[in-house]
Amino acid sequence: MIDIAKATLEQLSIVQKIAHQTWPVTFSNILTPDQISFMLDWMYDLKALEQQVKEKGHVFLLAKEEGEFLGFAAYEVNCQDQAKTKIHKIYILPGTQGKGVGKSLINKIKNIAIENGDGCLFLNVNRFNEKAIEFYSYIGFYEAYREVIDIGNGFIMDDVVMEMNLTLL
Repeated sequence: MIDIAKATLEQLSIVQKIAHQTWPVTFSNILTPDQISFMLDWMYDLKALEQQVKEKGHVFLLAKEEGEFLGFAAYEVNCQDQAKTKIHKIYILPGTQGKGVGKSLINKIKNIAIENGDGCLFLNVNRFNEKAIEFYSYIGFYEAYREVIDIGNGFIMDDVVMEMNLTLL
């Protein structure tokens, strides 16, 4: 059984470890090694993770089974003062993908969103990450729009923004 719990500040190092194990595998055919390294440093430095929690209102969830951490997600309810919950991050260790961990994390966030009066989930996914786009589509997300975000250091994020309407469930 997959257990999902809110991560403490002390557990953000687990988030960081999972990200560093997941990103090189997930993005090796999509991003350059330099961009992967830049983005890991930018988003998953422990101080950056703490700032996301303390200043930006992100909540991190950790998924584990039989005492082993398998993945994480970060979300924000009422994002941008809208009745929408944003899934900022969701990564599952490569060897454990396909076991329902991602779906369990999204279902947990879906329930939290509904409890907080949000009618929609949304997330960004790299437009070349076909495996993730296929997964999100399968569980009920649809493409809302695309955006290109300059993240500095000569790098961009070329994303599909996907949404799931919670009022139709």
